[in-house]
Amino acid sequence: MDKYLLVVIIFLIVSIGIAFFDPGTGEIREKPYIPLFYISIAGISIIVVYSSYKERKERQKENRERRRRGFKK
Repeated sequence: MDKYLLVVIIFLIVSIGIAFFDPGTGEIREKPYIPLFYISIAGISIIVVYSSYKERKERQKENRERRRRGFKK
């Protein structure tokens, strides 16, 4: 996973906490920000899926190069 995506995931995890706790006082909110919670979960899911897709494509490219070099010998 890229370090930029990791930073974004950290911010999303923090926003999950902000959805349930008041940052000013540290107390639990009576009415949590449910949309913020679900948006953060969706963002984390999208980043994980994108990262795995990107790694899979990179692995396929490396395997293609390895096979091509193997046949030329």
